[in-house]
Amino acid sequence: MRDWPDLSALELLVAVADHGSLSAGARATGVAQPNASRSIARLERHLGVTLLHRSTHGSTLTASGLLVVEWSRKVIQAARELSEGATSLATDSAESIVVAASQTVAEHLLPSWLAALRDTHPELRIEVHVHNTHDVLDDLREARCDLGFIEGPRPPRGVNHLVVAHDELVLVVPPQHEWAHRRTPVTEAELGATRLVMREAGSGTRVALDEALGAPARPMLELASNAAVRVSVLSGTAPAVLSRLAVSDALAGGTLCEVRTTLGLRRQLRAVWTGPRRLRGAPAELVAIAKRS
Repeated sequence: MRDWPDLSALELLVAVADHGSLSAGARATGVAQPNASRSIARLERHLGVTLLHRSTHGSTLTASGLLVVEWSRKVIQAARELSEGATSLATDSAESIVVAASQTVAEHLLPSWLAALRDTHPELRIEVHVHNTHDVLDDLREARCDLGFIEGPRPPRGVNHLVVAHDELVLVVPPQHEWAHRRTPVTEAELGATRLVMREAGSGTRVALDEALGAPARPMLELASNAAVRVSVLSGTAPAVLSRLAVSDALAGGTLCEVRTTLGLRRQLRAVWTGPRRLRGAPAELVAIAKRS
């Protein structure tokens, strides 16, 4: 029988690529760093290829290491499909799907998409994880979900992705704020100099705003949900930039006011997944529903 490479070592190597260093990859896979170093060294001897540049400043992937990482992703995905398929056969034949979604998508779009999916698959078991965009990608790369939905101005690296919808970010203030009845747009420089109520680092909303400004925005207060940011703005803490989806009711009711800006605060909402480029089964149907909606 052929002496195959250690699957756990391949997983560690992929984690090094995804997380930027051997120590971070070891933490992500739950391996002590000395053991991680030995595991990669054994893998190098097994393959006959140097995978890491080692220096006093840390370890980085060689050109050969980068190629082995991409091949390893396919091996790991195949092993995952084998394990999940066997588990499914051992339990029952009912299909299940785990979906991770950023807060904006989870609160305002995903419920209707899942309802449409259940119309055609009433026996489907669905589990939903709600995170910010950064953590959705972590869930996906760590195989804690089958499919993710994220926000952001740029495609993520290392995963398959498809734009399913578009979103607009808007600057909002309470009616008593000095900008509420402003006739000229708030400029990029003004917004960059203004302290804001903001989502936490890693959220798609925060990333999109920082990219539009060309520099990190100035937080007065950081909160972990759109609802908390909205309440803080209503209380007069500071202006905020949020998805139009998250503030449409408040804008319609007049409890918040939209302020025009010189920035084009638009972003794409994407489905993301690992493994084969072509989705199949319930994940593929859910993405198709999202694109049609």
